[in-house]
This record gives sequence, C-alpha cells and structure tokens, in this order.
Amino acid sequence: MYSTRPLSGRAAGIKLFAIILLVLLFHAGCSEREAPVEVDLTKREDIGFEQDPNTITYAYLPQYFHRVSFERHNPIVQHLRKETGLPIRQVFPDSFDDFMKMVGQGKIDIFFSNPFVYVRVAERFGSRAFARIIELDGRENFRGLVICRNDNMQIQTIEDCRGRRWVAVDPSSAGGYLYALGLFHDHGIRKDDFAEIAFVPGPGGQQEKVVFAVLSGRYEIGSVREGTLELVANKVDLNEIRIITHTPWYPGWMYGARKGLDPRIVDTVRDALLKLDQSDPQYKSICDAAHFLRVISARDSDFDPIRSLAGKVGIALSE
Repeated sequence: MYSTRPLSGRAAGIKLFAIILLVLLFHAGCSEREAPVEVDLTKREDIGFEQDPNTITYAYLPQYFHRVSFERHNPIVQHLRKETGLPIRQVFPDSFDDFMKMVGQGKIDIFFSNPFVYVRVAERFGSRAFARIIELDGRENFRGLVICRNDNMQIQTIEDCRGRRWVAVDPSSAGGYLYALGLFHDHGIRKDDFAEIAFVPGPGGQQEKVVFAVLSGRYEIGSVREGTLELVANKVDLNEIRIITHTPWYPGWMYGARKGLDPRIVDTVRDALLKLDQSDPQYKSICDAAHFLRVISARDSDFDPIRSLAGKVGIALSE
C-alpha cells in the first residue's frame, strides 16, 4: 500500500535534487553539439577473417551430417598435419552442389568424395584422383541399396518399384542415386515410370534423411549407399526397414585434388594417406573412425565405369 503522508523536509530535498539532475542530463543529451545520427540498416558489411593463403583445405563430401563428417575425418586431418607439416584444415560444404562449386572455385584443395562427384569435378574443373579406399568388407568397390518399409507388402521385387514415389540422396550421389538409377534402367524402368523422384533437402545428412523419409511413409522406396542402415541403427528400428535389392558394385570412394594444386603437395598428402592401414596398430583408430581398411593409390581411369554408367542413363557429366 502506498503512503499518503507528506514527505519530510530531508526527503523532499532529495527528491528536488534528483529532479534537477534529471533535467540537466536531459538538456545535455539534447545539446546541439550532438545531433542525432541516422542509421541505414540496409547498408551493412559482413566482418570475417583473412584465411592464411598457405592453408590446405580438406573436405568430406557431405553425405552425412557435419558432426559425422568431423568425427570420421578429423583424425585423418590430424594425421596429415603431423605427417606433412602442412597447415591442413577441414571445411564443411552444406550440399553436394556446394562441394562441387567450392572445388571449382579453388576453395577445396584435397577432397574425399564418391566416384560420381569425382568424375563430375574432373570433367568440369580438371580435378584429378590420386588415392582410393578399401572398404571395411575388403573391397575396392561399393554398392547401393533400394529400401522400403517392411510393412509395405505391395513391394517385393525391383519390378514392383515401377510407379512408386522414390526418394534419393542427391542427383550427384553414387550409391544413393546413380547406382540405383542404373539398376532400374537395366530392368527397363525409366525415370518417367516413377510417380515421383525426390531428393532430400537441407545441408548434410542426406543418407540418413532418406531412411527417415521412407519410414515416415511420404515415399514408398528410397536409395542409399550400403552401410547407411548401420549408421542409423541407434536412431530407428531397423526391423521396420526392408532391403528390396542391392545395386551392382562400382568403384568406391576416393581422394582427389583440385586443378592447380602444387603436385608436390599432392604427392606429400598421398604418401601420408597411403600409410593408413587398419592392420597397423598406430593407424587402426584412424581407419576405424573413417570406416575403411586402408588407402591405396588411384588414377583417373579407375573411374571410367562411372563415366560409362552416367552415359548409359543419360547424365551429362560436364553440365
């Protein structure tokens, strides 16, 4: 409750002093010497930092979320720094298109990529392969999966995929699109034979998103690279997913360098990568994190089967 009693003489004096002080401050703030400044919020400049021109950038094609890309390949980056003495930094493109543009712009020096994206940046920008991996199953090649919900009894064989809603990883995904597209083509199923072909949106995590999209029922079939289901095993009940078929085997993931990168740097990085072998105790943890057995040398012609496959299904690599 507020008091209605008059203020004492001391209290009244304090109140009067405060009022006078506020008036003086108000007039000082409105002095003609300090005219108000108009701020145009439409004009602004991003403040960034200057990157060391000697830094070597390393990128993992964003088939999974950036967290997964970091966890799998940061140990490799640390290994390369130690072995080469080069200032190598991992960068994280948001999409397959961003990845390819950055390679073309010289913003990615060394990259780990699927073979389909590789032949595209090789044709468009002159990138060249110098190494490839041996998969955990001991193969140099890998393949894709076509999946559906386990309770979808209408889809049992690849022929049953005709007329369905298909969700794929990305137009430049190998195991998550191109390999499946080639498989459908071999069974007489063309793009126009599907009710819809969609690609998952947003940055990173495309492989996982395909699985989630199929589980949600929005799409009847999905295509992912082999190994994706194991990655999401802690997030979904794999009993709800059924593998309809596997694609044929094609060349696996590889390492490449952008056009114009000093050949001495490429050779140094390649030599450091070739040391990675799961059978060697000092490198086992690095290979385990990256999900491969070891790294071997590669050359551009190793990926000619991808060029042939793209030509068969009518995909122009230079566009």
